[in-house]
Amino acid sequence: MSPAAAPPPSPPGARDLRIATYNIRGGFGIWHAAAADRIAAVIDELDADVIALQEVPLGGSRGADVLAHLRAATGLNAAAGVTIDTTERRYGNAVLSRCPIRAARTLDLSFRHREPRGALDADIDCGAGLIRVVATHLGLSAAERSEQVRRLLAAFDTGAMPVILLGDINEWLMRGRALRALVTRFRRAPAPRTFPTLYPLFALDRIWIHPGELLIDVAVHRSARARRASDHYPLVARMRVPAPPGTVAGA
Repeated sequence: MSPAAAPPPSPPGARDLRIATYNIRGGFGIWHAAAADRIAAVIDELDADVIALQEVPLGGSRGADVLAHLRAATGLNAAAGVTIDTTERRYGNAVLSRCPIRAARTLDLSFRHREPRGALDADIDCGAGLIRVVATHLGLSAAERSEQVRRLLAAFDTGAMPVILLGDINEWLMRGRALRALVTRFRRAPAPRTFPTLYPLFALDRIWIHPGELLIDVAVHRSARARRASDHYPLVARMRVPAPPGTVAGA
């Protein structure tokens, strides 16, 4: 990841966090080989406090539980947001966190007859009050994404606590309708290219934070291991979580 300027010192009671989003391509690397161990190693490289994952196998009679493997390999807390749930296959979004996950909810974003989609909505306690992490993977058509963004924005109140919305947005156009709706609610954030890893051309993976002034910076994590582990590079943001109301400096 490219070096970034050091942020100013945190105010008393505030805490800086590293937040990441990573599409793991179903646990298979760019050469279609099982890559769960390599993905776990990339997650270790990220050194992030909270990581949103997309395209996560969650078990079933015909597949491995990659999230269980990653949880065991990294020692992080985990929550799953299932979008496909059959006897043979469970699949969806997930969050890994160093901090306790106090609650987790799944929002159904499925659209007509297209692939089931959803968002994992988690309340995470990182020691400076709760933050709300909304991890998602939007659909492939413009109409689908617009409807999914409308549902996402209607589902949470950005005034209650800091909100992080992140994931694979699948928006290929820099001025797509879904992106315009998101930027209206969230402050515009850097959007470096993350896909495909062999030659990154598209900024499919995004991180937005509300309030926008909590965002410090955003960068792509490029490493030799990450290049092979998935067709998406991880995207990493630094944010500053303010002290809870009533915090006394030095207390």
